[in-house]
Amino acid sequence: MQRKAVRRRVLPGIAMLTALAAGAAGLTGCTSGSDGGSTSDSKAGGNAAAPAQPGKYRSLPAPCKAGADSKKLKGMLPAGDSLTPEQRDQMYAGVADPSYDGDRHVGCRWTGQSPDETRLLSVGFERVVSYDRTASSDDDKAKQVYVRRLTDAKLPFPGPTASPTPAAPTPAAPTPAAPAQGTPAPGAPAPGTPSSPGASPSAPVELGSRVLEGLGSDAFLEDKLSPAGASAAQSRTVRIVFRTSNVIVTIEYSVQPALPGTVPPSTETQDKARQLAQALVERFTE
Repeated sequence: MQRKAVRRRVLPGIAMLTALAAGAAGLTGCTSGSDGGSTSDSKAGGNAAAPAQPGKYRSLPAPCKAGADSKKLKGMLPAGDSLTPEQRDQMYAGVADPSYDGDRHVGCRWTGQSPDETRLLSVGFERVVSYDRTASSDDDKAKQVYVRRLTDAKLPFPGPTASPTPAAPTPAAPTPAAPAQGTPAPGAPAPGTPSSPGASPSAPVELGSRVLEGLGSDAFLEDKLSPAGASAAQSRTVRIVFRTSNVIVTIEYSVQPALPGTVPPSTETQDKARQLAQALVERFTE
């Protein structure tokens, strides 16, 4: 009788321990399964950033034909009367630059000569590609290249500027009494004398180098005049660089007069280069 009582007391205790152990194992299994799932998701790269889309342009147009029609070229490049029709056609056809990859970098050059001057024109296309699009897209890489060229030209990158602090108002100076009739005011030139020596109203306007608005995504213009020489004429070179998506376009237009002392006008030279640049922008946006 005593042995039976002992067995009855021991068996329920063993059953309770077995149930507790099974419950703990179940909890452990759920916890490890949850951790394992999160680990596998992180290893699968669920949080990794997707690579940027490639640039808009996958190829480049032929530089000797893009945007530079015969009418525009004739306005930019003079042709001597001694040229035959075949020679003129060949001159306006341009000479393509050597290129080892026509989808990445191409260019074309033209030369026009007359007894009065020589004009040189070149156009270059560069398609920028980012080899690591997880870090930057093709467009971002092209913008970096453009900013480097803008910096080399010593032009500021356009952006928001801090508003200047208004200066403290200065007390108004006393108004001088009006001079008697027929007496010139202090500081005014005497009658019959030039108002400002050296300032000629017919002096050519110099536009200078600057950042351009409304030309592609970003654009700037360089205007350089060669040093004046006693026996050589001054040549002017206008260079326009603009970006449209992942393509950077460079235009160089030079005017070299034959007569010493002649200075090519800034306005006319820049206008011709800008007209060609605008035609190229329209060519890329077609």
